[in-house]
Amino acid sequence: MDKAVVVLGTFDTKGVEFKFIRDIIEGEGVKTISVNAGVKGKPYFIPDIGNEEVAKAGGVSLKTLIENNDRGEAVDAMMKGAAAVVSKLYEEGKVAGVISLGGSAGTTIGSHVMQALPVGVPKVMVSTVASGDTRPYVGVKDVTMMYSVIDISGINVLSSQILANAAFAIAGMAKGKVPEIEGGKTLLAATMFGVTTPCVTAARQYLEDHGYEVLVFHATGTGGKAMESLIEAGFVKGVLDVTTTEWCDELVGGVFSAGPTRLDAASAMGIPQVVSTGALDMVNFGAMDTVPEKFRGRNLYKHNPTVTLMRTTVEECAELGKIIAEKLNKARRGAALFIPLKGVSLIDVEGQPFYGPEEDKALFAALRQNLNNPAVEIVEMDTDINDEAFALAMAKKLVELMEK
Repeated sequence: MDKAVVVLGTFDTKGVEFKFIRDIIEGEGVKTISVNAGVKGKPYFIPDIGNEEVAKAGGVSLKTLIENNDRGEAVDAMMKGAAAVVSKLYEEGKVAGVISLGGSAGTTIGSHVMQALPVGVPKVMVSTVASGDTRPYVGVKDVTMMYSVIDISGINVLSSQILANAAFAIAGMAKGKVPEIEGGKTLLAATMFGVTTPCVTAARQYLEDHGYEVLVFHATGTGGKAMESLIEAGFVKGVLDVTTTEWCDELVGGVFSAGPTRLDAASAMGIPQVVSTGALDMVNFGAMDTVPEKFRGRNLYKHNPTVTLMRTTVEECAELGKIIAEKLNKARRGAALFIPLKGVSLIDVEGQPFYGPEEDKALFAALRQNLNNPAVEIVEMDTDINDEAFALAMAKKLVELMEK
């Protein structure tokens, strides 16, 4: 096996533990490349790539970091430097996977490096903070986090078992061969929410019947980010972006924002995209008592005990229309915008709590007014978004764009 598992971390403070897992990995017949991201102390064992090289790749000398004695500065520099070093190793075809150990600082460094690598590269992070909120460490990549249970401080009867399991895991991932999937179908991406499920389900079925494989992303912020990341990585060849609701949370301040780059990747990559206005009637919060005080007088709907929805206003809808139009104005090739004139979600239809003809009118008007890219076709249908005819029309348009 030519490639190697990168063993990355602070070999001054946790060198004993890193040598322990390195030896197990190599005992399994897997090569390793050790990268020292420690700053002050002498490493417990001689690494393949030292901390001076890592610091330099992070844009600062190791001597400066030691003299400044600023922990935050050191973590930031070594985090960036380690990511640059390991990314270069990956580009040279030398990386079979990466493993790291640490507390909060070590996890920040290790997970940052892992997030710099593509989806599919094995990644194992043993961490004291893995039982809490792991979103900052996992991001949109396939990082495997293992809770260390006890602090990573020495080899004992418990830590030896946990660290050995992690070492065996990364060795197995590195040696394993992914089975080939028959057919090699073209991958498409779709975005869905509970309130757009009928639309996406019908469209997905049509696309799969026509030989495509559809990855469905839950539009909860991380879902949108994950989709954009996979598009940028070249995995996805076409997008059925039914549910653009994450822009509501980005604009108004909800909990499911996917950030300001949502809707950028398909245009940047020049792949076909069919976009709609799914769930642009709602901003998402947690349980009812978590809704910010300034929104308490708004139209709120208890979706379930842990999710509260808030109806977007006329003004917010107009701004959302402008934002989405401006995103689509960047499309370089075939794209289409589908507008459902009778409602953008299951609860934005007559008789439902978010039914809002004026709000939707403002949204659609802003889309028409601001979308001026001749590469984007506008299709308006006198249905709601979950009507089967609307779903099939979107799916058929994407197939048409894919086949051109």
